[in-house]
Amino acid sequence: MNLKSTFHKMWPLYLLVIMMWLKTYIVYKTSFDIKIESWMQELILFINPLSFLLFFLGITLLVKEKSRIPLLFVLGSIASFILFANVGYYRFFNDFLTIPVLFQTSNMSDLGNSATELIQFSDLFIFADLMILGAVLAFAKKKNNMSITQPLLKRDKSAYVLLAVIISIVNLGLAEAERPQLLTRTFDREMLVKNIGTYNFHIYDIILQSKSSAQRAFADGSEFVEIENYLKANVRQPNEELFGVARDKNIIIISMESLQNFVIGETIDGEEITPFLNDFIEESYYFDNFYHQTGQGKTSDSEFLLENSLYPLGRGAVFFTHGTNEYQATPEIISDYGYYSSVMHANNKSFWNRDIMYQSLGYDRFFEINDYTVTEENSIGWGLKDKDFFEQSIEHLKSQPEPYYTKFITLTNHFPFELGEEDKMVNEYTSNSRTLNRYFPTVRYMDESIKHFIQRLKDEGIYEKSIIILYGDHYGISENHNKAMAQFLGKDEITPFDSIQLQKVPLIVHIPGQEGSTISRVSGQIDLKPTILNLMGISTQNQVQFGADLFSSNKFPFTVLRDGSFITSEYVYTANTCYEKSTGEAIDVAACEPYMDKAKRELELSDKIVYGDLLRFYNGNDYLGEEVLKQEEN
Repeated sequence: MNLKSTFHKMWPLYLLVIMMWLKTYIVYKTSFDIKIESWMQELILFINPLSFLLFFLGITLLVKEKSRIPLLFVLGSIASFILFANVGYYRFFNDFLTIPVLFQTSNMSDLGNSATELIQFSDLFIFADLMILGAVLAFAKKKNNMSITQPLLKRDKSAYVLLAVIISIVNLGLAEAERPQLLTRTFDREMLVKNIGTYNFHIYDIILQSKSSAQRAFADGSEFVEIENYLKANVRQPNEELFGVARDKNIIIISMESLQNFVIGETIDGEEITPFLNDFIEESYYFDNFYHQTGQGKTSDSEFLLENSLYPLGRGAVFFTHGTNEYQATPEIISDYGYYSSVMHANNKSFWNRDIMYQSLGYDRFFEINDYTVTEENSIGWGLKDKDFFEQSIEHLKSQPEPYYTKFITLTNHFPFELGEEDKMVNEYTSNSRTLNRYFPTVRYMDESIKHFIQRLKDEGIYEKSIIILYGDHYGISENHNKAMAQFLGKDEITPFDSIQLQKVPLIVHIPGQEGSTISRVSGQIDLKPTILNLMGISTQNQVQFGADLFSSNKFPFTVLRDGSFITSEYVYTANTCYEKSTGEAIDVAACEPYMDKAKRELELSDKIVYGDLLRFYNGNDYLGEEVLKQEEN
């Protein structure tokens, strides 16, 4: 075989493969925070783009000679755009794109400044190899060196395919040796990208999407037996003193956009960041060990957790992928007890597919952007400012029949955290992160907005006959800003343990007339539904739910995050490392092993419910949670 002749005919293909290979590796190291723990992991990361690119760009060998170069540019552009899209998405979400996220096209029109903030001039580098190839081809054509248009022999193609197969086998072999059962860890996208590469990850993601789509078609009620048995074993009694304390009272829930717990009680230049919440906590039940458990669906995932006590999906947003499923959601349940339910959110009704999903959840009314007066003066960033939103919502609230269950979703404290000078009540922070710097003024603005809203509830006579629940929906500052976050927290660095602690969000349950207290039991958003229903005096024994009453004295102190990390009263497990919760020190992973199966199983069982739409087969009367309660009492 004349290798020199073969390369001479195929040099544009080899040139683009090599350039895209090196480019992808450089992007891995500069744009993604992929943690490397050994030289073997570094080697795998280095070679994994090559296994895909050889096959993908090798498709050009299947077409006629005159079509090879145009197709090469098309395929190169597709691969480059995939890389570019992942870089932009990762810059804020610290995650990789999945097929369900790409289907969320109705969100794109509302991204506005958030999207432009994520694109940088340096991103043009991602397409530089295509420009270089174009220039080299133009030069070759000028020199009449266009041997690439010559026919390829069968042996030329065979040699190329053999090379691609060998590289792929080596890549997969090393990946499997480094991380056994790699492809079963679908919730850990970083691990998948680190071992099989971002391009192969998307192929695998397509396979998963096809599999999940088929799961519903072949599901039947028998699959519920395992889930039911697991839930029975985890039933917990509610707090007897607080059970029914909110019966026939209005339930007002405020979803506080991007609010993390680390700002509570903190100051900027001597000024409190959350002065109202700090005071409100003193007269409320405050859960200071409460974690968000959202995935790629962010705010919509927090809503899903709140209403269903099921976990969101590891890929995409449930609101989009399974918006027409049958659910056993709080709004539908409380309708049987005379409650009117609504959501107030000054955004397009189709954003996160809310107009469809809210019907599936059983909401009576959705007050969306067309129910508000939005002008250039009273809006910024993602839309209506929080103060105006709450003020205009008062009339909507008064128009509803009582008792009602109403959820408010704020907007102003949303990335990219824009705020006019007239609304800033604390200074921006000073660090290398523009995002973190601007975060504090928008948090302070939201705090002031909630203060005014609570006062308006008092003025209108609504406050005394309502239970008010405030919770943070998800993180606002991703791990991409760890250097600045370490500076703010006075740490040398942000460790994986610290990153988990930064997933804490505030939860405040305010019951007028009660003093409240701080409760430090480990908990998460999945516990909201059973807690609220028990406060309303509605039994949750027959509910399909993975959470437990936050006020229950025998609640198991355990919270699992969507990426498989988990927290107990003693340990934190994340990134394959076990930490002692009290010190943050890494310890023998054996200490965390007793909880690993529980974390994995809960996520898998919840996914099975959603993917299979299993609640369509469920009859609440079949769930005998009462038997477990009686056993506990005895």
